[in-house]
Amino acid sequence: MSKPTKCISIEEAKELQNNWITSRGATITSSRGAQDASDFTFSLAEMEEFLAYVRAESAKLGVLNPGIRIYFAAYNNSKSTKATVFLAPTNGSDENASNNYDIDPLNRSNTGWPPNEY
Repeated sequence: MSKPTKCISIEEAKELQNNWITSRGATITSSRGAQDASDFTFSLAEMEEFLAYVRAESAKLGVLNPGIRIYFAAYNNSKSTKATVFLAPTNGSDENASNNYDIDPLNRSNTGWPPNEY
């Protein structure tokens, strides 16, 4: 299998994450008074299972080219107030595709603590 065309270099990934840490991450830490989660891990098996679910459910709904949108989010309960992400199915693969509210999103990733730097 060849490398996907949208892969970036490790150096670019490190630069992008450093940009986030020194701008948004620093602001979040300052405003919250504590560091927040900033990396989230899903296993390959979880991702493959979710993608298969989205493909199957999308096909049932007549969506031929679904996408996945990743949202930043935050918990607000007795267990956590930390950041998280969730993956939401869309009705297409372009940036303006509508969310597919007939298919449940994916959450419950593992969060590095303290956050893992790339």
